[in-house]
Amino acid sequence: MDDERTKPLPRVPLDEALRESHEDRVRSAFDDLGEKLGDRATPEARASVDKLRAATLEKDAARLRAHLDDVKEKHGWLWEELTAHPRISALVNELALMGL
Repeated sequence: MDDERTKPLPRVPLDEALRESHEDRVRSAFDDLGEKLGDRATPEARASVDKLRAATLEKDAARLRAHLDDVKEKHGWLWEELTAHPRISALVNELALMGL
């Protein structure tokens, strides 16, 4: 068999592929945000980011909205970091289109 030949891609159900893509994008975006925040984030702020990450991973619009409102009220600086982060903003916008 010719090893130089292009091998077919494994068949993955579309819903599974989309889920994996969403999960990868969420993890990557929130990991990047965590690195950007560095030592500035208090344990309470980090817990808020973790709650946002979980709600985003689960595509739970109600929880995401509640956590975003909480961050905006309690951590103004973190709210600004979230809205300025391009990948986080894109994820929130994507979920907004889905009914957030």
